[in-house]
Amino acid sequence: MSFARWKRIHKPVWHSDIPEAPLPAKVRKRHQWLHQHIAYDQWRIRHTRSKAAKRRLRRLIAGHRREIARIHAAYAAPASSSPGSTSTGSASTAVIPPPQPNAPEAGFAFFQHGVASGDPLPDRVVIWTRVTPAADATPASGLGPSATVLWHVALDAGFTSMVGSGSFVTTADRDHTVKLDVTGLSAATTYFYRFVFQGPWRDAQVSPVGRTRTTVAADATPAGLRLGVVSCANAQAGWFSAYRHLAARDDLDVVVHLGDYLYEYAPGAYGNGYAQTDIRSHEPPEQATTLRGYRLRHAQYKRDADLAALHVRYPFITTWDDHEFADNAWRDGTTGDSADAITDWAATKAAAQRAYDEWMPIRLEGTVALGDGSTIYRRFRFGQLAELTMLDLRSYRDEQVATPTSAEVNDADRTITGADQMSFLRDGLSVTAPQWRLVGNPVMMAPLQVTSLPQSVRDLLDSLGGGAYLPETQGLNTDQWDGYTHDRSLVLDHIVDQGVRDVVFITGDIHTSWAIEVPYPVTDTLTYGLMGSTAGVEFVCPSVTSNNIKDAVPGDPTSAANLAAGTTAAAAVRAANPQIKYLDFNNHGYLVVDVTPARVQSDWWFISDRADPRATVAWGQSWATSTGTGLVHQLTEPVA
Repeated sequence: MSFARWKRIHKPVWHSDIPEAPLPAKVRKRHQWLHQHIAYDQWRIRHTRSKAAKRRLRRLIAGHRREIARIHAAYAAPASSSPGSTSTGSASTAVIPPPQPNAPEAGFAFFQHGVASGDPLPDRVVIWTRVTPAADATPASGLGPSATVLWHVALDAGFTSMVGSGSFVTTADRDHTVKLDVTGLSAATTYFYRFVFQGPWRDAQVSPVGRTRTTVAADATPAGLRLGVVSCANAQAGWFSAYRHLAARDDLDVVVHLGDYLYEYAPGAYGNGYAQTDIRSHEPPEQATTLRGYRLRHAQYKRDADLAALHVRYPFITTWDDHEFADNAWRDGTTGDSADAITDWAATKAAAQRAYDEWMPIRLEGTVALGDGSTIYRRFRFGQLAELTMLDLRSYRDEQVATPTSAEVNDADRTITGADQMSFLRDGLSVTAPQWRLVGNPVMMAPLQVTSLPQSVRDLLDSLGGGAYLPETQGLNTDQWDGYTHDRSLVLDHIVDQGVRDVVFITGDIHTSWAIEVPYPVTDTLTYGLMGSTAGVEFVCPSVTSNNIKDAVPGDPTSAANLAAGTTAAAAVRAANPQIKYLDFNNHGYLVVDVTPARVQSDWWFISDRADPRATVAWGQSWATSTGTGLVHQLTEPVA
């Protein structure tokens, strides 16, 4: 079929993919011709059997796209910092191409995985989406055409006050994800963003509208900062109601995710409660160990309505823990439950990192470019009030010790941070830093003494999985800082020796809720309160869904017997560890951390039942640390 006849029959509609940019008439006509011929040649590929003809048509399409790229380079605004993206600083109203209800793709959703933003700074923020440009372009398929996605950023949800727009070309090589740094923004400002994709038949669809916010200027003195804090969200163990209730709030600046954003397990492994029941099964139906597997797992989690709602509402600051890779991961392998399925750790680690970089609104190595590095530890400043240091406690650590004698766990040649990250952490813990030094800490910093506990309680602690590993002969958790005490001493000695005050470790991983005074020196925790002082405090958030102590007991996790087991175990642990002031082993939910010059307050919020997609939420307890004290005290109500 000739192009003219094809055009008469199919009536393709064209709209410029160079937003807000005027084109000379001849260039505009050529630009339109190129786009229409790409659609025409793609149609011919689908309707020819000749392999040689298909190859010739693909070469033609590649040539058309190169010419389009040259037009973009000549007439679009200067490129943004993200590869494949062009942007403009126009403040005009965004124009969205009108829908074509008779187009073949009408009714097909291009944006199936939501939108997200992250890593906010005073002048920029990362925005993210994934486009499905064709029915076969499913996640991890490696199929589907390249797609030019438009993006808009505005001061209002109606996009009448535009501050930036541009286009981003994505392909199957990056799983059709779109991630770019929107720059030139104002500090401490709320923005709205969206994406637009025009299908091969020029039917335009608009993504959900996301809301994000930049941080305050470095020299600002904000009255407060409020964080939503989450970790350990296992889809097989329950519904993400905690995300839904956190998204319903309208008082947060940012959401901090401390790791285990997803889980690698196959269906039937590590589900809900003692019976390990899958509330919903993982995709693909095997453990994620390859790029395909991790991409599909990210795609499944991004389709969760509660997680999507939270991403729409707030920017995220994230780090990874072990389950983004494999249970109990360390630098060169894993010692956990998922180790047997892995035959090539280097390939598995690289695949997990690549998928994370593609699918998360984050800068690795300080940029949004894919494949330029894997450094995820970084710092965020909130004026003179606070600074948040996010750690990576998986990529550089030595293997967890199997028999933790004191000589092994305190070996100066073993590390949990690696030398460079240790220097980075200590540099941030300085007397010249902003007032509150917050540390996004994936695994628990404070010591945990368990040798004096009854064996029944130690068995329950052993069940935490992914966070705790407590054989009968073990008096500490070697997956946490307890297994790397030389590195812990480097951190705590530095804090005390340098006179650094107001250090708060905000921690995930262990699926339970804790308020702790970090003792110094760390010797025998049983003497805490009688001698020594503190090097800071630690607040640990509960899991979103992953099993905790009550879930390790046979029976219904919500039964009175199971709840009593968790309560008994918490009381025993507190009695053996006087530095632990609050401990809850029964609940799932999230933490709200509120920072003012006078104090840091943490509110624990718990959902009614993770197995119920309509679970309610209720306030649990609130604890705070006042400036200069290094101690925690209980409060009678959450922040307003």
